[in-house]
Amino acid sequence: MSAHQPSLFGDGDTAADQAVVRFKPDFAGWQRAARRHLAAGVAPEAIWWQPDPDHVSGGDTPAPANATTVPKRFIDWAKAAACHSADDRWALLYRLLWRITHGERHLLSLAGDADVARITRYAKNVRRDVHKMKAFVRFRAVAEPGHEAPRYIAWFEPTHHIVDYAAGFFVRRFANMRWSILTPEGCVHWNGQGHADSTTKPWFGPGASKHEAPDGDDLETAWQIYYASIFNPARVKWNAMRSEMPVKYWKNMPEAQLIPKLVAGADQRVATMEANIKDGDTLHCGPRPATPEATSQAGLASRPAFSLERLAGQAELCRACGLCGPATQTVFGEGPANARLMIVGEQPGDQEDLAGRPFVGPAGQLLDRALAAAGIERGQVYLTNAVKHFKFTPAGKKRLHAKPDYHEVAACRPWLDNELALVNPERIVTLGATAAQALLQRRVAVTRERGRPIEWQSRMIWPTIHPSYLLRTQDTHGPGFSRFVADLEAAIA
Repeated sequence: MSAHQPSLFGDGDTAADQAVVRFKPDFAGWQRAARRHLAAGVAPEAIWWQPDPDHVSGGDTPAPANATTVPKRFIDWAKAAACHSADDRWALLYRLLWRITHGERHLLSLAGDADVARITRYAKNVRRDVHKMKAFVRFRAVAEPGHEAPRYIAWFEPTHHIVDYAAGFFVRRFANMRWSILTPEGCVHWNGQGHADSTTKPWFGPGASKHEAPDGDDLETAWQIYYASIFNPARVKWNAMRSEMPVKYWKNMPEAQLIPKLVAGADQRVATMEANIKDGDTLHCGPRPATPEATSQAGLASRPAFSLERLAGQAELCRACGLCGPATQTVFGEGPANARLMIVGEQPGDQEDLAGRPFVGPAGQLLDRALAAAGIERGQVYLTNAVKHFKFTPAGKKRLHAKPDYHEVAACRPWLDNELALVNPERIVTLGATAAQALLQRRVAVTRERGRPIEWQSRMIWPTIHPSYLLRTQDTHGPGFSRFVADLEAAIA
């Protein structure tokens, strides 16, 4: 009988009243044994877990087909914790499994539970060890007889039993490279098949000693020269660096051998640089580029004063409301400066925001068709919106239209007023309630007031629906569309 096993359930004489369970010391081996004893109703305190590397799992009694299911979170934690170096991990895992399947289904959500806290700590320690392995493994090329390409060999000293657990990362990361990672406990090898499947898998072997790993290769000197050239001692936070890159790994990292010398010479190098500073030193990287604001202001100066072109340039710099942040760009109006008819919508949509032009999306295409049916040429109409930025709600990869509020409409009102002053249209068609309310400064019930002209500032306003309403109601060829065309015809009659 082997030595007394550290137990989670007291310090009594476990050998006298516990069943010895031998299994291969990995997660799969423990899982097979745990399933059988769980199905047989064997309580945790009645089992003495005895890891046996020579145990043959093929001789085990198969686990029952109707094995109890457990949360995926437990499986993830158990796979990690099974790699921990603590001797009590197997008893801990079975105790948690027993509790989860015997009335404590939500046990893992109790962070204050002693067993949950312990498996959390074990899993975290293992994953941190894996992270260090990924970060600090250094491969060195070694010629291998019978192969043109070298085999890349690395040496690593993990704290826990993570070689098998971490191997998948290296297979994916270096799929086409022939490599081996040697550790004192076990080694993993890969022949560069490109991907792992049922026929091509990494294979594992017994542990190795450090002298079996190469000390360097032809590229190492070049790598050290490069590392020294980019190393900035003035920015090194010594304590933070040693926390993230513990000193115990340095002996296996070629660049780490340079760090003490590079850091030690930092003060002298900084003093030399300061001594060589000359009064009136100039930049050698060329003239400083202009800021976007300066570029925009320069562009404005080249546009005619009191013109729609200059007004549009000024609107590009508008930051009067928060819509300018998420939107791609300002979408200003377009059309002839002497247009007799102005059409005002609510705001640009997704495609208008990307294109920088009004009414080019689905609603704009439907408006084009209605204008043609009413005998109106789009090129003779000034098209704009009450709000110049697209307001939306993100939904995955889509951007869903959101109605602008009063303050956002009011922030854009000066731009609309200036467009009206410069174009001076005789008639205005407002598409939807927001556009009509922006001009009339009162609530407008479009369904009641459409088709009837409203006199406003010596102009006539004709409220009607927005073409997006026809798209939502799928009335793009029926009576709704015909009435929309009639509204446009009345506006130019």
